[in-house]
Amino acid sequence: MRDHRLPTSPGFWRSPLRGPWFTSVLGIVLLVGITVLFVTGLLSYAAYNPELSPVNDKTPDKGLLGFYLFAWPTDPPWLYRLTQGVHVTLGIVLIPVLLAKLWSVLPKLFTLPPVRSLAHALERISLLLLVGGALFVFVTGVLNVQLDYLFPGSFYPLHFYGAWVFFAAFVTHAVLRVPAALRNLRHLRAESSEEGSGEGSELVSPAPAPPTVSRRGALGLVGGGSLLLLVTTAGRSFDGPLRETALLAPHGGPEPDSGPGGFQINKTAASRGISAAETSDAAWRLVVEWNGRTVRLSRADLARLPLHSAALPIACVEGWSTSDQSWRGVRLRDLAALVGYEPGTAPDVLVESLQRHGSFRWAALRDNQVRDPRALLALFVNGSPLSPDHGYPARIIVPAAPGVLNTKWVARMTFGDL
Repeated sequence: MRDHRLPTSPGFWRSPLRGPWFTSVLGIVLLVGITVLFVTGLLSYAAYNPELSPVNDKTPDKGLLGFYLFAWPTDPPWLYRLTQGVHVTLGIVLIPVLLAKLWSVLPKLFTLPPVRSLAHALERISLLLLVGGALFVFVTGVLNVQLDYLFPGSFYPLHFYGAWVFFAAFVTHAVLRVPAALRNLRHLRAESSEEGSGEGSELVSPAPAPPTVSRRGALGLVGGGSLLLLVTTAGRSFDGPLRETALLAPHGGPEPDSGPGGFQINKTAASRGISAAETSDAAWRLVVEWNGRTVRLSRADLARLPLHSAALPIACVEGWSTSDQSWRGVRLRDLAALVGYEPGTAPDVLVESLQRHGSFRWAALRDNQVRDPRALLALFVNGSPLSPDHGYPARIIVPAAPGVLNTKWVARMTFGDL
């Protein structure tokens, strides 16, 4: 007789909520949600132009995992705002569902014998990788959203490789378990009424404790937790009163209350080591280079060039975004023409910032981004000169590009094939 005090004994797990139907409902929700989460994550990775090595490539050993990469488009201009907003918000919303699912299958981690067949061995391995991968990917994602880099190494390769391991285990587990989950859902009425037996399932306790909540009630609690996280997170993707509801949203730098620069700031000039002396009109010069030809331009020189306007949002990897702001500056393709490119044509460009602290002091843009007439070296926003925290004297703004590629405090631009 097994000792019911040990987790390897079915009698150890006494919750009457565990059962095939409860686990199957959570599993179907995760099947849809995690698939969307994985696809939007892949799109987020592609948006960083990781093929522009070694500047933007944070995962140099990705190999076949980068099979799908493509030139990130500039239309629609809100594309990254949508994909990354969905990715971050959905990831946070799924946390209660994931935790409930892990709780519901916990007895499986302790079943004996550990392996009964080849199919069972594959299921156990996929389950271990699934649990470990899920915890790793969700924890690192939440920490990144909150800018708390407590994990060793760079977030990008850790999250990228972790996501592939997790999703591979997820697909394996889904292939093995989805047929059974669908069969369980066909018995929804019996199971959800608390009268379904669930006999034969290793999730069902042989000696369940008295119920304190129904299975429907438990699902309601999980759904309520997800709804609460949605309400307290999604507001950072909008403007106006909804933004104030985002109590658990990605935080950044100070957000001015009003004025031309009254929109989200992620990194301040002071936090990046930018001094007023080096960005003064007397000291600052933009260096533009290509194929041995160099042009140096003051801010006044740039202001005398043809200026153009574009209404574009900013969206960041942490999930926050702004509405369209009115930017005005010099087209990137016009700057390329200054150093020898035919007007209207342009190659890739390497952009260097004055910042001394943090990542993305350098960022690379693809030729299709440089050629877009809305891609600017912005000098003004909403009718006024850029503030120091918004990138004065000049910053990059490109439609649909992640916020970190919209480099602030630009010092040098080197055109050419990267």
